[in-house]
Amino acid sequence: MSRIALCTWSDPSYVDPEPPAIAGELRSLGHEAEVVVWHDPAVDWATFDLVVIRSTWDYFDRLQEFLDWADHVHSVSRIINSPSVIRWNSHKGYLIELGEAGIPVLPSLALPRGAGDAVERMLAAGWGEVVIKPAVDGGARGALKAPAGSSEAATHLRALVGAGDTIVQPYAPSVAAGEVSLFFFAGGLSHAVRKVPKPGDYRVQALHGGSEQPHTPTVAERDVATRAMELAPDALVYARVDLIDVNGQPTLMELELIEPDLFLRVAPGSVARFAAAVAAQVAPV
Repeated sequence: MSRIALCTWSDPSYVDPEPPAIAGELRSLGHEAEVVVWHDPAVDWATFDLVVIRSTWDYFDRLQEFLDWADHVHSVSRIINSPSVIRWNSHKGYLIELGEAGIPVLPSLALPRGAGDAVERMLAAGWGEVVIKPAVDGGARGALKAPAGSSEAATHLRALVGAGDTIVQPYAPSVAAGEVSLFFFAGGLSHAVRKVPKPGDYRVQALHGGSEQPHTPTVAERDVATRAMELAPDALVYARVDLIDVNGQPTLMELELIEPDLFLRVAPGSVARFAAAVAAQVAPV
């Protein structure tokens, strides 16, 4: 019998229902599975055969601790996705790397922490309206959409650069029509959703009023998603690929390889598919 940990966070304001559902499915397959908080000091990670990152949604605020934790867990057990994937995907600078490799992505300006010429570089890009966000973040928490030449944009950018690396992108109006997410487990497409922002907003996350509906991905969407995943630094057990349409071209917004919401709630059979992909990573029971 293999022992599997599904890692979540400790915030009582939202208890993610996905890890318990996955744990139940893994138990039905003959494994011992439990949901644990990733930073719980009482957990002995060496007692697990496999550690699966799920809803560790506070890692953005304690990144180095999280990266060190992943390395430690992988040294005494096995963690998925792997530490090399986690480290690469934790900083949105990977988008620039993917763009340089030929993946259609929104143009991105990467500004290092403390960049004194950040506002000048943003203006020099020539974008009318921009989205400014931390390079390490999630849920669009630190994002701002504003005219590039506005005082609001300058103030926000200076504050973000003062705290850490920052990404600036041109605002894509097609975001208002929604963002498509494709979910891959063990390399195979499981399901897809279209996430739509509330009227007047651009953020598709549920905490900002967004909603979702099932989606049938196009051949072009699957092609972009597959090519982007192939450029990850290690094999992927799970992945979420977020795309928007830009003049008919599926364009990568995010490649989510650490702790994405998998939207299992909207896709019958997806819990079983994810559990099967996880179970395949350990020895047969």
